Amino acid sequence: MTAAPAWVSAVPPFLVGGAVCAAAVPASMWLARRLGAMAKPDAERHLHQRPTPRLGGLAMLLGFAVAVAVFGGGIESRWPLLAVSGGLTLVMLVDDIVDLPWWLKLAAGLGSGVAFYLLGVNIPFVDLPLIGPVSLGLAALPVTVLWITGMEVSINFLDGADGVAAGVVGIVAMVAMLASVNRITHPGDVYSGVVVLSGALMGVCAGFLLFNLPPARTFMGDTGSNFLGAVLAAITIVGIAKIAAALSVLVPLIALGLPISDTAWAIVRRRRAGVSPATPDAGHLHHRLQARGMTPLETALTFYLATGILGCLALAIFGHRTILDVAIALCAVGLAGIFWRNRRRLRSRIAPLADEPAETGATGRPAPLPLPARPAPRGRAGDAERGERSHPGDYLHRGSAPGGDGRPWWGSGPPR
Repeated sequence: MTAAPAWVSAVPPFLVGGAVCAAAVPASMWLARRLGAMAKPDAERHLHQRPTPRLGGLAMLLGFAVAVAVFGGGIESRWPLLAVSGGLTLVMLVDDIVDLPWWLKLAAGLGSGVAFYLLGVNIPFVDLPLIGPVSLGLAALPVTVLWITGMEVSINFLDGADGVAAGVVGIVAMVAMLASVNRITHPGDVYSGVVVLSGALMGVCAGFLLFNLPPARTFMGDTGSNFLGAVLAAITIVGIAKIAAALSVLVPLIALGLPISDTAWAIVRRRRAGVSPATPDAGHLHHRLQARGMTPLETALTFYLATGILGCLALAIFGHRTILDVAIALCAVGLAGIFWRNRRRLRSRIAPLADEPAETGATGRPAPLPLPARPAPRGRAGDAERGERSHPGDYLHRGSAPGGDGRPWWGSGPPR
């Protein structure tokens, strides 16, 4: 009798995690309303239509915990993973209710990295080309903390448009699962555990997306984005202490190239503007795409396809070559189709304005094209990167970006 493919072991945790998460989301929405953890619209960046619950991360934590508890019996690190990610989620729950200062949230992220290290989920060495495994020694602690915290921050920054963060993390979890399938040597080894953990993470992302795809009915908040970042980072380093598999860190690093580079550029951009890296702005990639006229769904699909292309490239490291060319080509065609459709729509909107006689101002120069009407301010301003959504028209104003002058940037180059 032929043995079942290794990836089949990811199906049960995927189904259970997704079902539990989807069933728990309505309860998290009710709890958010009772506790006041609501993303309220405002006139600057968060122009969703109504106050929206932002405790979806609790449902994801519950779904993941149930799936891992039921199917992760052979995973040595499952309890440390659940304990640390659960503790971090509870801290961010407080933040979603009362808005903690940025330095306290950063301290919580750093603390989760230290906790993972002390509980055995760490990076003790790196596998260098032409050299082989190199022990990190005392440097293992800062490297582990940097990896864990960096992943949490990247996913947190990514959570700025409906469906983007959960979808991207689900795709990267699938990449980690496929990378591990080829390296399983016997049932119950560490790579079998990675398959189960990745399946559970994919499941909770899929379950949450039922409520988070545009137009989103709930947001994950810092509760969910930090949970996803911590779990994804931990999954990539599970078992490295026993097997020379530093490449398992390289795979998600490549697959997450888009949000990681966006995070790095956000830090550089804010420092150049003379503000704190934690200061919110409308300069993230998902903001820019919507400013170019993309709908929220097109923005999410763009991130999915780009992550799929990078994930396929990363899988080549682990020997998945037979179908990679087809997958990359399909993703590239889909991505090009989205940009082509958006370009045509923008041209159709701007053409009637360009045909009208230009009005001249006091200086004799043509007056700028009219801007979309901005709704009246409602509610208080939201927190930095909490996943609240904005209306695409808000970003047509250069004044929405740092150093703006209030002119439409689509007529004179991208925002600074």
